[in-house]
Order: sequence, then C-alpha cells, then structure tokens
Amino acid sequence: MGLKRGDTVPSVILKDKDNKPFNTSKFKGEKAVVIYFYPKNFTSECTKEACEFRDSYQDFKDLGAEVIAISADSEASHSKFVNKFNLPFVFLSDKNKEARKAFGVQSSLLGLVPGRETFIFDKKGVLRMRFNNMFASGHTEKALEKLKILKDEEV
Repeated sequence: MGLKRGDTVPSVILKDKDNKPFNTSKFKGEKAVVIYFYPKNFTSECTKEACEFRDSYQDFKDLGAEVIAISADSEASHSKFVNKFNLPFVFLSDKNKEARKAFGVQSSLLGLVPGRETFIFDKKGVLRMRFNNMFASGHTEKALEKLKILKDEEV
C-alpha cells in the first residue's frame, strides 16, 4: 500500500503551473525533497497548508531541501493559486492521479476527498518519513523537524 521508509522517490512526469513537464525525481542525488499531496486549490485547509510551506520556505532552502506540491487541479488553477498567495515552490498537476497511485496516497472521508500526505526524501531520493493527516497543521512542522535530523546525520 504505497511507499514505505527506504523506498526511492517514484519518477512520475507531471505538468507544472506553466504547463512544462516536471519529473518528481528531478532532485534525486542533488537535494532533499518534501513532496506534499493536497486535495484542492483555494479551499481553506489547502490554502492554509500552502501558506505555511510558503512562510517556512526559506527554512527548507536553508536545510538544502526543495518543496513540491501536488494536487489534481489544472495547471491554470495552480498558476492562479501560486500568484494569488505568492507561493515560491513547485506545483504539479496530477489530473490522472498517476503520482497519487505511484506514491500510494489514499483518499479520505470514505473516498470522497483526495488525501493530504507529506513525503520527505533525503538527498539520495530515499523516503525517510511519510506523514498523513487531513488537517493542514503539522505537515510543515513535521517536515522541517525531519529535515533537521537528516541534516545532522550528514555531519
């Protein structure tokens, strides 16, 4: 049922907010990556989560990590969402749920709502943590905590 600790980041090519192809494993071997899946642009919890990642984005960069957000929203919707809330990281459109399947992200609320899940991959592309919670709070904090531990392990 999806990725487990120790698995490597799946290689799935999706379109970014500018309609350009982007591989989910692009940063493997270069830097740690936080990939988070969320239900829908412009909803209260999803906006809260995106803004929390935005407000901590420099902390992620300081820890040598990149942030990637994935939902089924269109590239145009992502572009509007990014522009409205000044979101500095990568947004990918997973309309066919390819990435959700590859990562094993389950729907919640009796299968009615796409799941909200965060994956932290180390610099080598190895899954080090998976956090599943429908509430936006905690995803950014948990990701930063794990990245700090990974950074300490590098020393």
